[in-house]
Amino acid sequence: MTSLLHSLPDDILLLGPGPSNTHPEVYAALGKPTLGHLDPVFIEIMDAIKGQIQELAHTDNELSIPISGTGSAGMEASIVNFVEPGDRVLILVNGVFGTRMVDVAQRLGAEVDALEFEWGTPVIPDQVAEQLMSNRYDLIGVVHAETSTGVRNPLPELAAVIKDSGALFLVDSVTGLGGLPVRLDDWGVDIFYSGTQKCLGCPPGLAPFSASARAVEKLKNRKTKVPNWYLDLSMLVNYWEGAKRAYHHTAPINMLYGLHAALDVVLQEGEEAVVARHQAAHEHLVAGLDPLGLDLFVEEGYRLPMLNAITVPDGVDEAAVRKALRMDHRIEIGAGLGPLAGKIWRVGLMGHNARPEVVDRFLEALRTVLP
Repeated sequence: MTSLLHSLPDDILLLGPGPSNTHPEVYAALGKPTLGHLDPVFIEIMDAIKGQIQELAHTDNELSIPISGTGSAGMEASIVNFVEPGDRVLILVNGVFGTRMVDVAQRLGAEVDALEFEWGTPVIPDQVAEQLMSNRYDLIGVVHAETSTGVRNPLPELAAVIKDSGALFLVDSVTGLGGLPVRLDDWGVDIFYSGTQKCLGCPPGLAPFSASARAVEKLKNRKTKVPNWYLDLSMLVNYWEGAKRAYHHTAPINMLYGLHAALDVVLQEGEEAVVARHQAAHEHLVAGLDPLGLDLFVEEGYRLPMLNAITVPDGVDEAAVRKALRMDHRIEIGAGLGPLAGKIWRVGLMGHNARPEVVDRFLEALRTVLP
């Protein structure tokens, strides 16, 4: 039987909510010879990745590692390790990924409050402060860059509100890392996870993760065992730290090569330059949408540069537009989810795709397929 891989199209422009197109240097790294997961050269690469995560996320957290699995594995690891039955958890919800945090925490027997905000609008720090005046929580979670809506939540302002609450502060920046500033120590973030397939320009499969000393102390003092063996950080740390490494699971060797290369690409370009490039691509898109009579769904001050939610005009079949872009122009974009289904297109300008020539190709194609 002939493998279907021979017929894969090689020029699809991935402008949906992720994955984005893989950076050429990352592709090259993925094809390097596979080593054993305890090979001394591979252990050097592991240690280098830890340092790269610390540098890009601006943290001194010793427990800074990639979780084997996509961003959702990072989310699950962040909750199963630090939440026990009966813990009080507050999740700030303004999109799909906040609701997923709620689901995971509830499955662990936590007492979960969801402070909800309209999809397409940011979390409001004053309302969070009001919630904290009359409630005590063990953990508070929020999504930095809400991929389902294109909203950037105000992390520095929320951090200031949460700082003195005593709760562990959990941040999802699956879409933010590598495209927005992430400053874990400055913001007092205790638990953090991201993903490889967005602004890092690497295929999906790993979740950069970091936990503060305070979070690690909570992990050490659990009354119950971590309920998920594969994601148990108290065991994973024995593989990722120290001179002697204890086998836990076989690491995805070549994916870790890819992440190492992806982080190197970002750090070599420079964080400020990378953030500016994503912002410039976003502004180029906004300027090109105006002549087409299109606008973004999110208020200007809270828009994500790497995930643009475009309002679908009245009378336009949004699915037909997406289909025409994919079949006629080999461009993929995303649809709206939940209450935004049929109301927005989600256009990702992430990583290697955050370039003016990519935006121009998309705008030209969109111009031809709009009714």
